[in-house]
Amino acid sequence: MTPDTAGAPLRTQAGPFAAADSALAFDLAAGLDRVEERLSAAAAQSERLPHEASHHLMQAGGKRVRPLLVLLAAQLGDGTRDEVIDAAAAVELIHLATLYHDDVMDDAPVRRGAPSAHEVWGNSVAILTGDLLFARASLLSSELGPAAVRLQATTFERLVLGQLAEFTGPAPDEDPVAHYLQVLADKTGSLIAASGEFGLRFSGASEEFIEPLRDYGEKVGVAFQLADDIIDLTSDAATSGKRPGTDLRERVPTLPVLYARRAAAGGDTTAAEVVVRLDGDLTSDVALEEARVALAAHPVTQEARAEARRWADEAIAALEALPEGEVREGLEAFAHQVVERSS
Repeated sequence: MTPDTAGAPLRTQAGPFAAADSALAFDLAAGLDRVEERLSAAAAQSERLPHEASHHLMQAGGKRVRPLLVLLAAQLGDGTRDEVIDAAAAVELIHLATLYHDDVMDDAPVRRGAPSAHEVWGNSVAILTGDLLFARASLLSSELGPAAVRLQATTFERLVLGQLAEFTGPAPDEDPVAHYLQVLADKTGSLIAASGEFGLRFSGASEEFIEPLRDYGEKVGVAFQLADDIIDLTSDAATSGKRPGTDLRERVPTLPVLYARRAAAGGDTTAAEVVVRLDGDLTSDVALEEARVALAAHPVTQEARAEARRWADEAIAALEALPEGEVREGLEAFAHQVVERSS
């Protein structure tokens, strides 16, 4: 543990995966405390700057959804194995590394309520810190063996390709909605799917559960990001942690925006009026709020919400191959929570 948290458990909740007073919640919370210790140790550096920068986002908090999924999936085998804890830590290090890089590319000033690393140390340090965390994740994976290295490598490839696809945008003859959904599957779904697979493989659980759990992870990851699109439009800053409409100001082609453009192209005059606002100058808070309200009130936003729920429902359907019990119920509860949350 880092000096300022040594001696105290870092996590006390199992998130949305189990009832607070259940034995499963206790097991997940206990496992997550072990993961936190492993994370801090894995990111430790002898020099001050790389040590502080590596722990910056780690200490800012976060829901630890991906390591929790590793721990939950591992309940189908032996969830107490040291290999499971290493796998969960590796997954979270990969996720943290992507956040350092994403914040630089998006010029995001805040992450998890704290200044982004590039705001504190500059872009170069933030990028190198992300690379450093990827390296430490690779070291953990290498200790788990070739299967873990292969899974990490293929997942990392999809993360990068998803980011590149988002940057380049759809091809002229490509459906923008289909392109966007594939970006979400690569950027978010791939790592959530890998989390479940890590938990299964290194707990000794049956390999027959890998494919359905990967399918679940891919779909619930897309649902998660689609729900974020809605939250950006409909939540308040105090709840979501960022100014509503931020995606609109940054010209992020979220699903409601894509649906509005498609409806406008199909002759929907009210959607066309919304698109005019979206394409206008959104630098002023007044203009941004008018565009946000107009898009949130248009039926395309409810269509986008329905699409997020459809992905969550398909994720739940993929779990039919898993045995009934607390693990399956926890995964189902998470899928529901993903699309009903407000932050």
